[in-house]
Amino acid sequence: MDELHFVDACREEHFKAMSLIHALGWRDTYANAVPADYMAREITDGRWTGVFRQNYAQGVYHGLLLFRGETPVSCINYGPARISDYKPGELCVFDNRGYEDWGEITSFYSHPAHRGRGYGGMLFDEALRRLKAAGHKRAFVFVLRENEGARRFYAAHGFAWDSTHADIPFPPDGLCVDLRYVKTL
Repeated sequence: MDELHFVDACREEHFKAMSLIHALGWRDTYANAVPADYMAREITDGRWTGVFRQNYAQGVYHGLLLFRGETPVSCINYGPARISDYKPGELCVFDNRGYEDWGEITSFYSHPAHRGRGYGGMLFDEALRRLKAAGHKRAFVFVLRENEGARRFYAAHGFAWDSTHADIPFPPDGLCVDLRYVKTL
Protein backbone atom coordinates (compact mmCIF):
# COMPACT_ATOMS: atom_id res chain seq x y z
CA MET A 1 0.00 0.00 0.00
CA ASP A 2 1.23 3.51 -0.83
CA GLU A 3 2.14 5.63 2.15
CA LEU A 4 -0.25 8.41 3.18
CA HIS A 5 1.33 11.80 3.89
CA PHE A 6 0.35 15.45 4.23
CA VAL A 7 1.81 18.10 1.96
CA ASP A 8 1.53 21.83 2.61
CA ALA A 9 0.53 23.41 -0.70
CA CYS A 10 3.46 25.57 -1.75
CA ARG A 11 4.21 24.78 -5.39
CA GLU A 12 2.39 25.25 -8.66
CA GLU A 13 1.78 21.51 -9.00
CA HIS A 14 0.06 21.53 -5.59
CA PHE A 15 -2.18 24.46 -6.55
CA LYS A 16 -3.13 22.71 -9.81
CA ALA A 17 -3.86 19.42 -8.01
CA MET A 18 -6.04 21.19 -5.46
CA SER A 19 -7.95 23.03 -8.19
CA LEU A 20 -8.55 19.78 -10.08
CA ILE A 21 -9.82 18.02 -6.92
CA HIS A 22 -12.12 20.99 -6.26
CA ALA A 23 -13.51 20.92 -9.81
CA LEU A 24 -14.08 17.16 -9.73
CA GLY A 25 -15.71 17.52 -6.31
CA TRP A 26 -18.02 20.27 -7.51
CA ARG A 27 -19.05 18.34 -10.63
CA ASP A 28 -19.74 15.20 -8.61
CA THR A 29 -21.28 16.69 -5.48
CA TYR A 30 -23.27 19.66 -6.75
CA ALA A 31 -24.58 18.32 -10.08
CA ASN A 32 -28.20 18.47 -8.90
CA ALA A 33 -27.88 21.68 -6.86
CA VAL A 34 -25.89 24.14 -8.99
CA PRO A 35 -27.31 25.11 -12.40
CA ALA A 36 -25.76 23.01 -15.18
CA ASP A 37 -24.95 26.03 -17.37
CA TYR A 38 -22.99 27.59 -14.52
CA MET A 39 -21.12 24.34 -13.88
CA ALA A 40 -20.22 23.94 -17.57
CA ARG A 41 -19.09 27.55 -17.90
CA GLU A 42 -17.33 28.18 -14.58
CA ILE A 43 -16.13 24.94 -13.00
CA THR A 44 -12.96 24.26 -14.95
CA ASP A 45 -10.07 22.12 -13.79
CA GLY A 46 -7.85 25.18 -13.31
CA ARG A 47 -10.49 27.55 -11.88
CA TRP A 48 -8.95 27.82 -8.39
CA THR A 49 -5.23 27.50 -9.22
CA GLY A 50 -4.64 31.26 -8.99
CA VAL A 51 -6.63 31.54 -5.77
CA PHE A 52 -4.52 28.86 -4.09
CA ARG A 53 -1.32 30.46 -5.39
CA GLN A 54 -2.44 33.82 -3.98
CA ASN A 55 -3.45 32.28 -0.64
CA TYR A 56 0.02 30.79 -0.33
CA ALA A 57 1.74 34.07 -1.28
CA GLN A 58 -0.29 36.00 1.31
CA GLY A 59 0.30 33.39 4.01
CA VAL A 60 -3.16 33.76 5.58
CA TYR A 61 -5.09 30.76 4.26
CA HIS A 62 -3.29 27.44 4.09
CA GLY A 63 -3.73 24.65 1.58
CA LEU A 64 -3.08 21.11 2.73
CA LEU A 65 -3.14 17.97 0.60
CA LEU A 66 -3.26 14.33 1.56
CA PHE A 67 -1.26 12.15 -0.80
CA ARG A 68 -1.41 8.40 -1.19
CA GLY A 69 2.05 7.74 -2.54
CA GLU A 70 2.42 10.21 -5.41
CA THR A 71 -1.33 10.73 -5.86
CA PRO A 72 -3.19 13.65 -4.25
CA VAL A 73 -6.45 12.24 -2.87
CA SER A 74 -7.91 15.06 -0.77
CA CYS A 75 -7.33 18.76 -0.12
CA ILE A 76 -8.43 21.37 2.38
CA ASN A 77 -7.99 25.11 2.89
CA TYR A 78 -8.11 26.65 6.32
CA GLY A 79 -7.23 29.78 8.24
CA PRO A 80 -8.81 32.62 10.19
CA ALA A 81 -12.48 33.35 9.49
CA ARG A 82 -12.99 35.36 6.31
CA ILE A 83 -14.48 38.64 7.48
CA SER A 84 -13.85 41.20 4.77
CA ASP A 85 -12.20 39.31 1.92
CA TYR A 86 -15.08 39.83 -0.49
CA LYS A 87 -15.78 42.82 -2.71
CA PRO A 88 -19.26 43.90 -3.84
CA GLY A 89 -20.40 41.92 -6.86
CA GLU A 90 -18.50 38.75 -6.00
CA LEU A 91 -20.42 35.51 -6.17
CA CYS A 92 -19.97 34.33 -2.57
CA VAL A 93 -20.36 36.81 0.24
CA PHE A 94 -20.40 35.36 3.74
CA ASP A 95 -21.42 37.53 6.67
CA ASN A 96 -18.95 36.33 9.29
CA ARG A 97 -19.20 39.31 11.61
CA GLY A 98 -19.13 37.98 15.17
CA TYR A 99 -16.79 35.14 14.15
CA GLU A 100 -13.62 37.26 13.98
CA ASP A 101 -11.52 35.08 16.29
CA TRP A 102 -12.70 31.78 14.80
CA GLY A 103 -10.87 29.44 12.46
CA GLU A 104 -12.54 28.49 9.21
CA ILE A 105 -12.37 25.59 6.82
CA THR A 106 -12.74 27.57 3.60
CA SER A 107 -12.89 24.57 1.27
CA PHE A 108 -12.56 20.81 1.52
CA TYR A 109 -12.84 18.14 -1.16
CA SER A 110 -11.76 14.58 -1.76
CA HIS A 111 -11.15 13.19 -5.21
CA PRO A 112 -14.35 11.28 -6.11
CA ALA A 113 -12.32 8.17 -7.05
CA HIS A 114 -10.76 8.07 -3.57
CA ARG A 115 -13.77 8.68 -1.33
CA GLY A 116 -14.94 6.26 1.33
CA ARG A 117 -11.47 5.29 2.50
CA GLY A 118 -11.13 7.65 5.47
CA TYR A 119 -8.76 10.03 3.68
CA GLY A 120 -11.03 13.04 4.08
CA GLY A 121 -11.40 12.42 7.80
CA MET A 122 -7.64 12.22 8.27
CA LEU A 123 -7.11 15.48 6.40
CA PHE A 124 -10.00 17.24 8.13
CA ASP A 125 -8.73 16.27 11.59
CA GLU A 126 -5.24 17.49 10.70
CA ALA A 127 -6.55 20.88 9.57
CA LEU A 128 -8.54 21.22 12.81
CA ARG A 129 -5.43 20.33 14.80
CA ARG A 130 -3.52 23.06 12.96
CA LEU A 131 -6.27 25.63 13.52
CA LYS A 132 -6.16 24.87 17.24
CA ALA A 133 -2.34 25.09 17.28
CA ALA A 134 -2.67 28.51 15.61
CA GLY A 135 -4.72 29.68 18.62
CA HIS A 136 -8.28 29.28 17.37
CA LYS A 137 -10.65 28.02 20.06
CA ARG A 138 -13.56 27.49 17.67
CA ALA A 139 -13.97 26.71 14.00
CA PHE A 140 -16.68 26.69 11.39
CA VAL A 141 -17.32 25.40 7.89
CA PHE A 142 -20.09 26.19 5.41
CA VAL A 143 -21.89 23.26 3.81
CA LEU A 144 -24.54 23.20 1.11
CA ARG A 145 -27.94 22.50 2.67
CA GLU A 146 -28.65 19.72 0.16
CA ASN A 147 -25.29 18.01 0.74
CA GLU A 148 -26.53 15.41 3.23
CA GLY A 149 -23.33 13.35 3.07
CA ALA A 150 -21.12 16.31 4.00
CA ARG A 151 -23.52 17.36 6.76
CA ARG A 152 -23.29 13.85 8.26
CA PHE A 153 -19.49 13.95 7.91
CA TYR A 154 -19.23 17.27 9.79
CA ALA A 155 -21.65 16.08 12.48
CA ALA A 156 -19.54 12.93 12.94
CA HIS A 157 -16.56 15.24 13.52
CA GLY A 158 -18.37 17.17 16.27
CA PHE A 159 -19.77 20.05 14.22
CA ALA A 160 -23.38 21.25 14.43
CA TRP A 161 -25.45 23.79 12.50
CA ASP A 162 -25.64 27.09 14.43
CA SER A 163 -28.84 28.25 12.63
CA THR A 164 -26.98 30.71 10.37
CA HIS A 165 -26.68 30.45 6.62
CA ALA A 166 -25.48 32.24 3.49
CA ASP A 167 -27.46 32.49 0.27
CA ILE A 168 -25.25 31.88 -2.77
CA PRO A 169 -26.71 33.15 -6.07
CA PHE A 170 -25.85 31.36 -9.30
CA PRO A 171 -26.74 33.66 -12.20
CA PRO A 172 -29.05 34.00 -13.87
CA ASP A 173 -31.64 32.51 -11.49
CA GLY A 174 -30.10 29.78 -9.30
CA LEU A 175 -29.73 29.99 -5.54
CA CYS A 176 -28.03 27.63 -3.09
CA VAL A 177 -28.00 27.86 0.68
CA ASP A 178 -24.86 27.21 2.72
CA LEU A 179 -25.32 26.30 6.38
CA ARG A 180 -22.67 27.25 8.95
CA TYR A 181 -21.52 24.26 11.04
CA VAL A 182 -19.49 25.10 14.17
CA LYS A 183 -17.32 23.35 16.74
CA THR A 184 -15.29 24.20 19.80
CA LEU A 185 -11.74 22.98 19.25
